[in-house]
Amino acid sequence: MKNLTVIAHRGACGYLPEHTLEGVAMAHAMDVDYIELDAVLTRDNVLIVLHDLFLDAMTDVAERFPGRQREDGFSYAIDFTLEEIKSLRVHERLKPDGQPEFPGRFPPGETNFRIPTMAEELALVQGLNRSRSKDVGIYIEPKSPGWHSSEGRSIVADVIKMLAQFGYRGRDDNAILQSFDFEQLKNARDTLKTDLKLVQLIGENSWQESTSDFDYLRTAEGLLEIAAFADGIGPWLMQLVTLEEDGGIIESGLVGLAHRAGLFVHGYTLRADQLPAEIGDMAAAVELLSRRLSIDGVFTDHPDQVVRCRNG
Repeated sequence: MKNLTVIAHRGACGYLPEHTLEGVAMAHAMDVDYIELDAVLTRDNVLIVLHDLFLDAMTDVAERFPGRQREDGFSYAIDFTLEEIKSLRVHERLKPDGQPEFPGRFPPGETNFRIPTMAEELALVQGLNRSRSKDVGIYIEPKSPGWHSSEGRSIVADVIKMLAQFGYRGRDDNAILQSFDFEQLKNARDTLKTDLKLVQLIGENSWQESTSDFDYLRTAEGLLEIAAFADGIGPWLMQLVTLEEDGGIIESGLVGLAHRAGLFVHGYTLRADQLPAEIGDMAAAVELLSRRLSIDGVFTDHPDQVVRCRNG
């Protein structure tokens, strides 16, 4: 169990608003192995750390910049300059009806949290690595590279370039590049010639995260195609097990297939406030993932709890 890699999902977002520098610092203090960040581009081509393409769920953009939404009603980061984005206040993630996505988390009232740039976040992690004598890694997803391409941007290339500026260039450097987009991830290896560790994220086709066929990618043949250029997969945790009404747990076999293809498995997302009743508590969840499923790592909103369970 002590070999389980703990990845702080969007920082310590179970305790502080996601992707904020404060949340990243908190996650680092929890002695995680990696801190995950998502990258999108601004209008003036600056990489910022944000999970969504749009600003609405996490900021006060509607109040500060009324009328800047696209036809779908969302205010996209790529339509705003960095200066404009830095003026926004970040709060806990809200649902479309304005209620918190996770009611028990940091209250979404008046705060002074801001959206960081990718450079700011990388500098913070490296600074904390030095001052705390740690080697916490970077686990980054360039968000929706196909969509960015339709906007005339090359976000994967921009992220790889930025990582290189901070010394992350190859498999021996403590950084992992992940994407739901099979073709864009393969292109990162074959055309952009990155030597970083690559992870193919696995979603459900219904989510429309990309044009990738996730049903096929979960097969033995699909996993071998991934293994031809990537190092691991990142499946949704519910793709690893089926929870039965009587409390039984049936393994899907995906972890074993991936391991036989030479791929490590980092599943997402383990949340203390969203554990299925069939699983029980966090200790039981970590036990299931690590010992029974033999998963290699897990993304979590509550990294301190997973680290504590892992370390026993």
